[in-house]
Amino acid sequence: MNVEMQAVHFNLSDDTREFIEEKIQKIGFAKDYIIDLLFTMKKEKHEFIIEVTINFRWHKSAHISVTDHALHEGLERLIDKMAEKVRKEKEKIKEHKPS
Repeated sequence: MNVEMQAVHFNLSDDTREFIEEKIQKIGFAKDYIIDLLFTMKKEKHEFIIEVTINFRWHKSAHISVTDHALHEGLERLIDKMAEKVRKEKEKIKEHKPS
């Protein structure tokens, strides 16, 4: 699983990179189903817009976005939403597999 991180209007610290790497362990159960995760974090006047695009092996993509005043809290919310989305997609694939 490839993970890319991009920051717009601010410099992404190593601590934040490590924070993201640690938090995406929540979706470790589905790492074989995901090709890559593309994170984009934008700093606007008083908030962060945090987005992730998930590219699955079966040629489906999902895009999730959150807005928060604090970067790490926003990332927590985003990764929770991402874990839920990945769980749902994984279940869909399991349902469609022939027995």
